[in-house]
Amino acid sequence: MPKPTPDSIDLKILRALQDDAKLTNVELATRVHLSPSPCLTRVRALEASGHIRRYVALVDPRRVGLGVSVFIQVRLEKQVETSLQRFEAAMNAYPEVMECYLMTGASDYLLRVVVEDVDALERFIVDELSQLAGIANIQSSFALKQVKYKTALPL
Repeated sequence: MPKPTPDSIDLKILRALQDDAKLTNVELATRVHLSPSPCLTRVRALEASGHIRRYVALVDPRRVGLGVSVFIQVRLEKQVETSLQRFEAAMNAYPEVMECYLMTGASDYLLRVVVEDVDALERFIVDELSQLAGIANIQSSFALKQVKYKTALPL
């Protein structure tokens, strides 16, 4: 049965995998001071419990031509459940929307979008985002420089 709360050894495993998900089970076991079999059992339990959702490769956006990162604030005309669901479904369909948050404050949503250039951003805003029903306001801000970017949680 999966553990609801990770213990100190599970946290060591999670830290190690956040740092390098390509570790072999033997390498991971060595790092967390376990033998391979119990280490693999713990990893499988962390996967089954949802503590580990998936394994990914972190691709450098600039090296694949996606050097423009933009934060877009969206305000909806109405904040009713159907409008929120419709907007969220639309955001899930756009590959350039990397993150989408329902917010408090002046805007309803904050998006982080990556595109190749300003023309691509214009196309996304004019041809896609502004065409969605129920949009009241769109404001975008370019990220000039990424000062910090982490994927590892502070465990």
